[in-house]
Order: sequence, then C-alpha cells, then structure tokens
Amino acid sequence: KQKNMSSRTRSQKGSHRCGWACLGPLTFHAQAVGAQVTLSKGGLLAERSGQKFNNGLVFSSRPVKVNERLRLRVERKVQGWHGALRVGFTTVPPTERCLPLPSMAIPNLTETAGHWAAPIPEEYCREGSEQEFWVSECGNIYFSSNGGRRVKLQSGVDLSEPLWAMIDIYGQTLSVLLLGSERKTLMGTRNSCPIPSHLLAPHVNTCHNLNHVSSSWSRPGSLDETNDCVACMEVDASVTLLCGHRCLCLNCATRVIQEIGTCPLCRGDI
Repeated sequence: KQKNMSSRTRSQKGSHRCGWACLGPLTFHAQAVGAQVTLSKGGLLAERSGQKFNNGLVFSSRPVKVNERLRLRVERKVQGWHGALRVGFTTVPPTERCLPLPSMAIPNLTETAGHWAAPIPEEYCREGSEQEFWVSECGNIYFSSNGGRRVKLQSGVDLSEPLWAMIDIYGQTLSVLLLGSERKTLMGTRNSCPIPSHLLAPHVNTCHNLNHVSSSWSRPGSLDETNDCVACMEVDASVTLLCGHRCLCLNCATRVIQEIGTCPLCRGDI
C-alpha cells in the first residue's frame, strides 16, 4: 500500500525520466546573452529592454539536431520599431563567445563564418503567436507559425558540425518563451524534457489572439510555403494513405508502408 501511494505521488508531481523519446533539457544559454536581455523562468523566458531595438541575442543551451523543431511563443511586443524575430543556427558554441555580444544577428553574425539567420516577417510575430523553426537534412532553415505550413527562410547551413539555435529578439519583439522542441522520425516523435506547467502561463490572452491570427493573416506570397512530408521534412507530401492522411512523399511512403505499416499521424493501419 505504501509503495502504491509513493507511485501515485510521483505521478501527480509529473516526474520525468529521460529515455529514448526524450531529446534532453532545452533552455536559453545562461551566459551568452545580449546586453539588453534578461533571462527568467529557469532560462526559458528571454526579455529585451524596450529602450533599444537590438542587443537581443540568445542561444540554445545545447546543440540541436537536424529536424528538431524549436518552438517559441511571442510574449510581448512594442510598436515603434521595424522588424521582429530573427532565427537561425551557428556552429560556434555559446561558451566560446566573448561578451558583449554583437548587437544584431544580421548582419553582425551572418557576415562571419558559421552563422546562418533570417528574419520572420512582422505579421507572423504577434503577441501569443507560436513560432517553430528548424534546419532540414538539406541544410535549409524553415519556420512554421501557429501550426501552419512551413516557410523556407534560408539554405546552405553546414551540417558537418554541431549546431546551436540562435534567436535575435529584435525590433518589435520584446520577449519570447521557449516552449521546447520536437523531432519526428520514422520510429516516432521525440521531445525535449517537459516544462513545468506553472512556467508556461502566458503574459497575454493567447486564445483570443491565436483565433484572430488564424482567421486574418495573409502570408507573403514570395515565401516558399508547402505541406511537407512528415518523415523527411524536405519533399511535398503527395501520398494519401488509407486512413485519409496526406502526409508522406512517395519515397518515404514506400518505406513507411514496408517497414512500419501504420500512419505516422494517427497510427492507423496502412
């Protein structure tokens, strides 16, 4: 009886044990931060002083994997500046950087070797919006806003060395909350360590904002938007499975059907 009570207590506290499906803890790096940045909530919330539009650089606490999607929520923004978030990757470890950091990711860092970054358009970065970004197997940087279609930002990232995520809290964006990461593979979905629920409380009414955004945004036609294959994240999904999900390209569909036999989304037999 005492053993059962102890087990229930651990469950109620939401204890977490890292296993194969866990990508490990993920926060902003504690030392390599811009001159105007303050970290809180265990290194998950990064806030830039509104006095300037720059000096808002932060980096991931660990290297990230190819196709590991980092998810951010825009907590606060301010009018009066142009531009918003800039996201990207770097092969330079945060521990090897000298302080103070450069004032901007673009062009201060992107003009040096081992840095790749691009801006997310202002209209995507509303308060309460959630942004995902990742680097693909072909070295392309993509982002997705509020669970929408992927948008190609840049190409040419060197994958031969470990990569750290790089975020520039720029312009109108004042603070972002790191919500974790996710990586989908043929064997299943892996996530970073879960974040305690009390740290996820938003600063804004996200339900209202997200509903408004999803119904009113117009996406720039010049950006490359596609429904990507959930397995390779590179080719458009062109195969509709028996369950009705159109989520795989032809090459990946052949492998999934032969080696796994279930839909990657609903796990229905295919």
